[in-house]
Amino acid sequence: MSTQEEHPGESFVSFGEQGAQLTYGSYLRLSQLLDSQHLESDPPAHDELLFITIHQVYELWFKQLLHEVTAARDAMTSGDLWWAQHLLQRVHVIERVLVQQVDVLETMTPQDFLQFRQQLAPASGFQSVQFRELEFLSGAKDAAYVERFRGLTDEERQRLGRRLEEPTLWDAFLDVLRAQGLPAANDAEVSASMRTVAHDRSRYAAVWALGEALLQHDELAASWRARHVVMVERMIGSKSGTGGSSGSTYLRSRLPLQYFPLLWDLRSEL
Repeated sequence: MSTQEEHPGESFVSFGEQGAQLTYGSYLRLSQLLDSQHLESDPPAHDELLFITIHQVYELWFKQLLHEVTAARDAMTSGDLWWAQHLLQRVHVIERVLVQQVDVLETMTPQDFLQFRQQLAPASGFQSVQFRELEFLSGAKDAAYVERFRGLTDEERQRLGRRLEEPTLWDAFLDVLRAQGLPAANDAEVSASMRTVAHDRSRYAAVWALGEALLQHDELAASWRARHVVMVERMIGSKSGTGGSSGSTYLRSRLPLQYFPLLWDLRSEL
């Protein structure tokens, strides 16, 4: 009996080319996704699958964050402030997941990690292009990174080059200030404008909310960096990174990084 005979009055909707049905697995490309975890250790180290899975999940979240942060930046520039704030709130939730995900990685002991760590060299989290894109887009542009890291593909180098040239979240926030008639030609003007916003939140509610959303993004990124360095120290101590960096020493040097220092300075000026 046909589907239409079993459910009279219902129209049968067919998705896909030539009547093919879309399945959960085909939509999510699960055959490709689940065939992307290939261990380098021989004999296979039990925890290497965990290590690969966690870092692949990080990269998927980085991809989503780039999608959301880019859209939030464009929304601010176009004056769609509610949408920008909504997207930044989603960014915050994802970033909290990134911080909490370190807990899963820490179920691996240093001894377990050492079973396959040697096989990772010279691969390193330092080489995550999407993470660098996020930093560049957030305002921490570092052209020297592109020159320093020689393992980039041509496509990755082009992506980072575009991020270095395109506007940041901070650039978009300055567009918001100007659209509200607030001066933003230099740091002194921005600081003065933000004091105006802070003291008249009823008039500049959307601007204040966006500033706080950017600060939250900054704080959560700092939380992830701090959580990450402690995890690395717990796992490998003061050993050098597999990519040749100084390991935790390099990571600790990144802890003072702030995407939006003027928003932090505002706290001292209120």
